[in-house]
Amino acid sequence: MRKVFVTTVVLFATILMATNSYSQLITAAEQCKRLGRGVNIIGYDNAFWKDYKNGRFKESYFKMIRQAGFSNIRVNLHAFSHMDKSSDQFDPKWLETLDWVVRKGLEAKLMVILDMHEFNQMADDPVGKKEMFLSVWRQLAPRYKDQPSQVIFEVLNEPNQKLTVEMWNEYLAEAVKIIRETNPTRTLIIGPGNWNGIESLPTLKLPENEQNIIVTVHFYHPMAFTHQGAPWSKDTKDVTGIKWMGTDEEKSYIEKKLKVAADWSIANKRPIFLGEFGSYDKGEMDSRARYTAFVARTAEKFGFSWAYWQFDSDFIVYNIEKEAWVEPILKALVNN
Repeated sequence: MRKVFVTTVVLFATILMATNSYSQLITAAEQCKRLGRGVNIIGYDNAFWKDYKNGRFKESYFKMIRQAGFSNIRVNLHAFSHMDKSSDQFDPKWLETLDWVVRKGLEAKLMVILDMHEFNQMADDPVGKKEMFLSVWRQLAPRYKDQPSQVIFEVLNEPNQKLTVEMWNEYLAEAVKIIRETNPTRTLIIGPGNWNGIESLPTLKLPENEQNIIVTVHFYHPMAFTHQGAPWSKDTKDVTGIKWMGTDEEKSYIEKKLKVAADWSIANKRPIFLGEFGSYDKGEMDSRARYTAFVARTAEKFGFSWAYWQFDSDFIVYNIEKEAWVEPILKALVNN
C-alpha cells in the first residue's frame, strides 16, 4: 500500500512539473496567436466599477462575446480613479470587481488582457504620476500572479505628449522589473509612444532579455474617416459625409500602413497585437463595415491578433439599449 501511495505521489508530481514547464514554454508568438480576435470592454462603464451588479456590462456578455466568435477581451482599467490619493492603494471593492471580471472572462474561455488605461493622466503629468503608475503594477502583479497564462498584462495604453518616447522607455523598463518579481513567465503587452502609433515602433526600446512580450499598435487611419463627428477630435469633429468605399487606393493606403508594423515585427522578432481600431458611429454604416472588415482581415494576413474598439459606449459593436449586436460591424469582424 505504501509503495502504491509513493508511486502515485511521484506520478502526480511529475505531471504537475510537466504542466508547469509547458505553461512556461508558451512563447509570446504563441500567445499572440491564441489572442486571435477580441474586443475592448468596460472602460467607460463607471457604474460597473462601483458595483458590477448595477453596471451596463452584464455577466451574460462574457459567454455571448465568446459565442459570437471572439477569443479575447481587453479590459480597460482606469486604475487611478480607484486609488487612495494619499497611499496609492486600491479600493478593495474595485479589486473585487476586477477579480470577478477575470474569473468570468476565463470561465467563458476568453483570454483576458488587463490594460492600464490611464493614458491621459500619464500624458499630462508623467513625473507626478510615475509612482502611481508603478504602484498599479506593484499591486496587480502579485494579486494575479497565480492566474493562468490566459491572463495578460498590458503595461500602459497609448503613452503620449509629455510622456515622451525616451521617458516611456525608462518607465516601461521599471514596470517590467516590478512585474517580473512575481510574474516571471507572464506574457506582457507593450506599445510605443505617440499613442501606440505604428510610425513610432522604431523608438520602442524593450529590455533585451525580455522575450515574453507582445508589441501593440493602434490604428485609426485615415482619421478624417474614422473620427468624423467625434466631439473630442478638434480636427474632425465638424467633418461629415466621408465614405470608405474600398477602392484600390484606399486599400493600398491601409496595407502600406500596417505593413510597416509587419516588417518591424519580422525584423525585431516581436509579435504584434492591434489593440484598437474602428470608426466612430457618425460615419455611414456601410462604409464603416467595409473599413472594419478590411482592417481586420489585413491585420490577420500579417499575423496580428487584434481587439476592436469597442463593445459599448462609442464605436460600438453591441447595442446595450436594444440588447442586440450591431450586425454589420459584428459580421465585418468575425465573418471571413
